[in-house]
Amino acid sequence: MKKTHETQEKKAPSAQPEVHGEQAEQPEQPESASPAEDKNPLAAEIEQARAEAEDLKRKWYAVTAEYENYRKRTASQSAQRYCEGRADVVSKLFPIADNLERALAACTDEGTKKGIQMVKAAFDKILEEEKIVVIDPVGQPFDAEKHEAIMAADPAEGEESGTVKQVYLKGYEQNGKVLRFAQVIVVK
Repeated sequence: MKKTHETQEKKAPSAQPEVHGEQAEQPEQPESASPAEDKNPLAAEIEQARAEAEDLKRKWYAVTAEYENYRKRTASQSAQRYCEGRADVVSKLFPIADNLERALAACTDEGTKKGIQMVKAAFDKILEEEKIVVIDPVGQPFDAEKHEAIMAADPAEGEESGTVKQVYLKGYEQNGKVLRFAQVIVVK
């Protein structure tokens, strides 16, 4: 019996008292780790996450603005190309208008002349709808940006040098852009 008593004594001092129904007390934390210090790493992480979120937000705004500018620019370019395409088609009809005017000048039959005038009026209406205006510079100073000099003529009485004396072929412009230069005869 002695052996059992000695084993019990050896176990008793080394064993912690058992607590039933309650949790055992946790060992105390060292005094250097206070609750405020525990929150500092979390606060630093939160600040870092906020800064990162703000940076991503700025980048997102920049990309969104860049896309919006791209969308507007491509829409504008598309509209401009469409208008230029329409102007190209109409400008291919300018020689037909020239021929109609020549036919009107040469026609002697009133019925035929009236028919040609109706066709020419329809063409002029299309030009008006497309906001295309005729360049008719007779009596105005020569402008190399709108006129093409094909010949120089001697001045008559009262004519100044460098003015347009006669239009050989009408010019056309749309919104300030020359579609066809007016071919003119200029006073020397």
